[in-house]
Amino acid sequence: MRIGILTSGGDCPGLNAVIRGAVLKGDRVYGHDFVGFKWGWKGVVEGDLMELPRHRVRGLSKEGGTILGSSRTNPYEAGGGPENIQKVLDKNGIDAIIAIGGEGTLTAARRLSDDGLKIVGVPKTIDNDIASTDYSFGFDTAVGIATEAIDRLRTTAESHQRCMVVEVMGRYVGWIALHAGMAAGAHAILIPEVSATIEQICEWVESVRDRGRAPVIVVSEGFHLPTMDGAHSHKGLDPFGRPLLGGIADIIAPMIEERTGIESRATVIGHIQRGGAPSAFDRVLATRLGIASVDAVQAGKWGTMVALRGTDVVDVSITDATRNLNAVPRRRWDEAALLFG
Repeated sequence: MRIGILTSGGDCPGLNAVIRGAVLKGDRVYGHDFVGFKWGWKGVVEGDLMELPRHRVRGLSKEGGTILGSSRTNPYEAGGGPENIQKVLDKNGIDAIIAIGGEGTLTAARRLSDDGLKIVGVPKTIDNDIASTDYSFGFDTAVGIATEAIDRLRTTAESHQRCMVVEVMGRYVGWIALHAGMAAGAHAILIPEVSATIEQICEWVESVRDRGRAPVIVVSEGFHLPTMDGAHSHKGLDPFGRPLLGGIADIIAPMIEERTGIESRATVIGHIQRGGAPSAFDRVLATRLGIASVDAVQAGKWGTMVALRGTDVVDVSITDATRNLNAVPRRRWDEAALLFG
C-alpha cells in the first residue's frame, strides 16, 4: 500500500516520533510506501506531498515539531470535501491516510471516514482532551514545561511576596493545570470543570499570605468565573469555528489584588508548552501509536483511532473518541483541593 500521513492542528512534541514509528513498521514489516501531506489537511486538499522513505525518518523521535508542517485547515472548505480529496488520493496512488491530530483534526477525520475515505486516526494534543484514550502524546511534555515555569515563578513570588497567577493551556479541560499545579505545589488550581468564585480564590490567597508564603495560583485557559458568560476569548475563531482562548489570568490577577491588597502578577506560559523536544514518555507513547496506526491500516480498520488504555495500545472508534471531551473528573480535582490555601 501507499499511505499518506498528515499532522494537523496545533503542533506538539512527539509528532515526529509517530511518523518515524509508522514508517519503520510499515516499511520493514508490510512493505508499504509512505508520503507526507504538507501543512495538515491543506496538503491533502491541494495535493502538496513529500516522500517519506526510511532514511528520511531516522533520528526523528527526539525532535520536536513536525517535519510535515501543520495548519488548522478545515478539509471541507477551500476546495476540499470527500470527492475532491479522493481525486487527490487517486491521482497520487494513495490508498489510505493516517491522520495525526487533536479534537478538530479527528472530528474532520471522522466526517471524511463516514463519507467513505480510508482513514486511521492518531490522538495528538497537549491538552489531553481526547476521549477514549488515557493519555495523548504531548501532554507529558507540556506538563513538565509548565511545572518548571511554575517552579521558577515561585522563587520570584517569594522574593517580593507577590501573588502569581499562572495561566496554562488546556482549552475546555484542566488536565495540564491539574497535573502541573499538583507537581509544583500550587496553592489553588482553577479548571473549567469546577466552578470557583473570586471570593473563594481570595480566601485561598489570604490563607497563604497569613502563613507568610507567596500565593501561586494555576489557572487553565478555559476556566471562567461564575459571573462570566463563558471561557474568555478575545482572539476570534479558528477555521473550525472554535473560540481561541486565553487571557483569563489577566482578568483574575487584578481582581485578587483589589480584594486582598496583595500585589499580583499574571503570567501566561503560552506556546512554550508546545515547543521543544518530547519527554521520554511522549517519545515512547508516540512511537507505539505510530506503529499501531500502521497495523490498523493493514487490517483495514477504517474510522478507528489508536489509543492508550492502561499500558496497552488498542483500536477505538473515532466517533466515540470525538463525541465528548476527556474532562477532569471531580474526584481528581478534590484530591488536589486538599492542598489548597
